[in-house]
Amino acid sequence: MRRTAWIAAFFALQAACIWVVEPDLARLWAGLPRLAGWIAGGFPPDFSGFGDLMARAAETVALATLGTTLAAVLALPLALAAARPSNPIPALYHPVRTLLDALRGIDSFVFALIFVAAVGLGPFAGMLGVALHSAGSLGKLWSEALEAADPAPMEAARSAGAGRAQAAAVVLLPETLPQTASATLYVWEFNIRASTVLGLVGAGGIGQELKNAVDLLDFGRLLAILTLIVAMTLAADRLSAMLRARLL
Repeated sequence: MRRTAWIAAFFALQAACIWVVEPDLARLWAGLPRLAGWIAGGFPPDFSGFGDLMARAAETVALATLGTTLAAVLALPLALAAARPSNPIPALYHPVRTLLDALRGIDSFVFALIFVAAVGLGPFAGMLGVALHSAGSLGKLWSEALEAADPAPMEAARSAGAGRAQAAAVVLLPETLPQTASATLYVWEFNIRASTVLGLVGAGGIGQELKNAVDLLDFGRLLAILTLIVAMTLAADRLSAMLRARLL
């Protein structure tokens, strides 16, 4: 009966989503020839000004990397407070976890839009947007790794007279380093993909070139930019996967 209820709830949810979204296969079918025409009009890709495109791509990688680094700095104390084994003040546990959920719940795109209004156009706003959103993600992943760690070494350090914070720094963080480092690399890889669109709100990176190409209906240029984005994200994915394999 419980399984049947879960299955019924699942299909009811799907039906409600279909009612809200109103997918229309006829509209999709009618739009496919127009889409095919745009793709055909993009050949051959326009790689003119390749140096400018590479500079924008490097800007994307830079803001994603700095944003991830700043996120790690912000996430460390939050993760320690959001994990019961390392939390020195139990009353902070639920408020900090709520803060991490809030940071994760607001996309880096939205944060970047806010920071563009605060600090102006450019990659600095994008970096801040990436940092705040990623701090929530890293804090969540790190705190779960800390809570899943073997409690015996931590208990031994506490029995030897170490405080909770000292034991976490000496025992718990080194013990979970492979998991936390792997999570950081995954978030960095994700941030490079996500940062490609931050230029749409003026937050720097190759997304700025993408927006210009779309606004001008320059499909050759658009295809060249998309090709570069795919190559960049594939390279980040392979590098991240290789480093994670070495860690675990």
